Amino acid sequence: MAARAAATRYDRTTIVLHWLTALLVLVLFALAMLWDFVPHDLRKQMQSLHISLGIVLAAVLVLRLAWRTTRGRRLPLAVEGLQGKAAKAMHYLLYLLLVMQVVLGFAWRWAQAETFQFFGLFPLRFASVRNRPLSDILGDLHDVVGWTIVILAGLHAAVALVHHYVLKDGVLQRMLGGSAP
Repeated sequence: MAARAAATRYDRTTIVLHWLTALLVLVLFALAMLWDFVPHDLRKQMQSLHISLGIVLAAVLVLRLAWRTTRGRRLPLAVEGLQGKAAKAMHYLLYLLLVMQVVLGFAWRWAQAETFQFFGLFPLRFASVRNRPLSDILGDLHDVVGWTIVILAGLHAAVALVHHYVLKDGVLQRMLGGSAP
């Protein structure tokens, strides 16, 4: 069953949304890790870009979940047993954490009550009164969930690479474009 299931690919929209989510998560994480090491003005620009891309991630996540529940190709588990159940659990956990991260990001921004430029095009402000204690808590939670997502996504990627290079079972090919292996 594993070889048959692994040979089937997800549809193009699912693949694009998957890789766009991965790219956005990596860029958002990199911005957050780097802005402490740059001058204040550049830091503010990086934070504004982070928030703008976070809004894009929220839109991509909504599209991805809507596509998955309505039109996305549903494939059987690539592997059976405990390994298949673990893979499914990992996917659901990553979805849950991504939703949590987006909600925490919006809530944190609201508690900060600071204006920012959406991609430098126009100003946005979520609230007018800052709530410092709530902002601190939400910021800490946002950081923890961000690190958790990156660690689990890294594990997810490592397992996909093991399937591709060690097991050579075609599991990674399900999420890659192009012709069949």
